Formats: sequence, C-alpha cells, structure tokens
Amino acid sequence: MIFKLDEKDTSFPTPTLADDDGLLAVGGDLSPGRLINAYSQGIFPWYSDETPIMWFSPHERFVLFPHKIKISKSMRQVIRSGKFSITKNKAFEDVIRECSDKTRKEQDGTWITQDMQDAYIRLHNLGIAHSVEVWSEGKLAGGLYGVSVGRVFCGESMFSHVSNASKLALIWLCQTHEYQLIDCQIESEHLTRLGAEVISREEYLKFLAT
Repeated sequence: MIFKLDEKDTSFPTPTLADDDGLLAVGGDLSPGRLINAYSQGIFPWYSDETPIMWFSPHERFVLFPHKIKISKSMRQVIRSGKFSITKNKAFEDVIRECSDKTRKEQDGTWITQDMQDAYIRLHNLGIAHSVEVWSEGKLAGGLYGVSVGRVFCGESMFSHVSNASKLALIWLCQTHEYQLIDCQIESEHLTRLGAEVISREEYLKFLAT
C-alpha cells in the first residue's frame, strides 16, 4: 500500500509497510523538518520533475562500513601522489549542482531537481547535509554530498571530472572516522570493489538509532 502524505503533518508510515520496490509514500514537501524526520527513519525522497515526491525505504540497504574499505594499490599511489587536495563543506552548492548535471545511462534526466537542490542546501545551512570536495590544480575535480544522521552518513550522489576523484572523496570520508556507516543507496560494482555490502533494513535502522 502506498500512502499519501499530508501537506502539514511531517510524520511517515512505518517503513516496514513499503512495497517490494521500497516505495512507501508520495506527496508532502521537502521542508527541513520532513527531511530530517525521513532520514532518521531510513526514508529518503527520490523522484523527477514529472512525478510527485516519492519516499522510499528499501528492504535492503547497500552500505559501506568505513573500517572495511578496500583501497587498491593503484588508489594508494593516487593518494600519495599529492595531486589532489580535499575539503569538507567548502563548496556544497557547487557539488550538488555538479551531481545534478551528471549524466547517468539508466536515466533520461536527473532526480536531483531544482527543488531537491534547494532543499538540501537548506539542510546544509542547518549543518545536516555535508559535502566533500576534491580539488586538482585549484579546480573542483570531484566530490560527494549527503546527510548526517548521528554516526550514519546517508550518501546522496557523487561526481568526477577527473579519474578517481569521487572515489578519493569517499575514501577520505571513511578515514575521518566520523561515521560508523555510510549508506550508498544504489548498488554498483564500483562501490562493491571498495567493500560496500548489503544489509537488511532492520540492521540499518539499528545503526540510525545509535
């Protein structure tokens, strides 16, 4: 059953009621209060300009435990090369815009609509959404952004203009030891090679609660 959210009530149905694809509810808005409430329960928005806001809580989560990250020999050489510098929260708006412009084979457009960008910029200004920037020769070479819920980092998207830049951003985030879990959302071979794995929603929610 897909639930229709009230415009004023920011509460959500129990995540376990999501359908087989993880879709739980539609409607509502992207206000900070609703987004914070959603992420704290393992729910996130994912939609396009042509659809209403859709809220998902997948039965399984694709996550990366920072202490389990696998760094290849070639990537270690990239890290030691000194070619890149890394910052946090220095250019959030630039990072989310670059992620929005990123072309994906499986999508005709972007799910990071202008409304989504505005909503996460508001979360960033509240100290809840964060970005990691990778720089090369003074230019933004790659990065990622996401939402912090306690010691869980809910990754939203990443991009690279230079090979290995987004991977370097993720490795750096793991090595800060700030988070015990990074939610990668979309399963991929690229992230699997870095050590990401699938856990149940129940296990994921336990991490959110700690």
